[in-house]
Amino acid sequence: MTTENELRLQDARTPLEALRARLSTVVAIPVTPFQENGAVDWDNHAALIRRLVEHGVEVVTPNGNTGEFYTLTGAETRRAVESAVAAVDGRAEVMAGVGLDIASAVAGALDARSAGAGSLMVHQPVHPYRSAEGWIEYHRAIADAVPELGVVLYVRDPRIDGRQLAELADRSPNVIGVKYAVPDPVRFASVARDAGLHRFAWIAGLAELSTPGYWAVGATGFTSGLVNVVPQLSAALLEALRGGDFAKAMRVWESARVFEELRAADASADNVSVVKEALQQLGLSGRAVRPPSRVLPEDLRVRISELIAQWRIEGWL
Repeated sequence: MTTENELRLQDARTPLEALRARLSTVVAIPVTPFQENGAVDWDNHAALIRRLVEHGVEVVTPNGNTGEFYTLTGAETRRAVESAVAAVDGRAEVMAGVGLDIASAVAGALDARSAGAGSLMVHQPVHPYRSAEGWIEYHRAIADAVPELGVVLYVRDPRIDGRQLAELADRSPNVIGVKYAVPDPVRFASVARDAGLHRFAWIAGLAELSTPGYWAVGATGFTSGLVNVVPQLSAALLEALRGGDFAKAMRVWESARVFEELRAADASADNVSVVKEALQQLGLSGRAVRPPSRVLPEDLRVRISELIAQWRIEGWL
């Protein structure tokens, strides 16, 4: 039960401080469903996001990697945010994914603000030559274009250290979170502490498979594509970790393990395809993806069928 003093402290928080606290949760990365002709199925897009919110998801990120951001047109990314805002209907935070060149990212940020999103997740810059100074300036340009929106950095580069994160936040105070996706929990622990463990919302960015290890050294939230399929499983992992019950968390982890290993195989080649195949088999969406992803071959479809059967036995579905 929340005490009167805790309520006063909550009331005293700025909107950005409140947002930072709200990100300590499962951050869902919804898929972008396609019709057979390749166009986005917007009715299904909204239905899938409503399903997430109805299962208790508090943060959704349209235009994330699981949403096939890099295959979408500018018009499609704008509409994805609009669709998400309408679908959550005030019941969850919409954190819009933006990226590519600075002009495109800023345009996406402005579109997200206009659509009613409360925050941004900035994809790692795709430029092959990245300096530390240039990395800071890239994110400053985006964050400063929408100072009222919270900004979460998607960090996949192990060269980014805590000093750079702290410098960026000093210069752009709306940078309030980090989605950390470098596969090295020791590096994460060091970066988080050098940047400020309590200064940012630290989100484990490699989904359920890596979450317990990152949680043990400072993460308080995690991203998920699995939540599109089995939201109860992701919620159970969050509950166990929040309660400090790592034994229970690892039992839940075992239920997610094979699915997440299939997504991570071959440098995550089938990351989205695995999620969409499961949604297809559950009758929730189609399996179509855009190149360079592929539809799963038959042997992997069978493995997804076996996983769904196991989840039903375990009570997740």
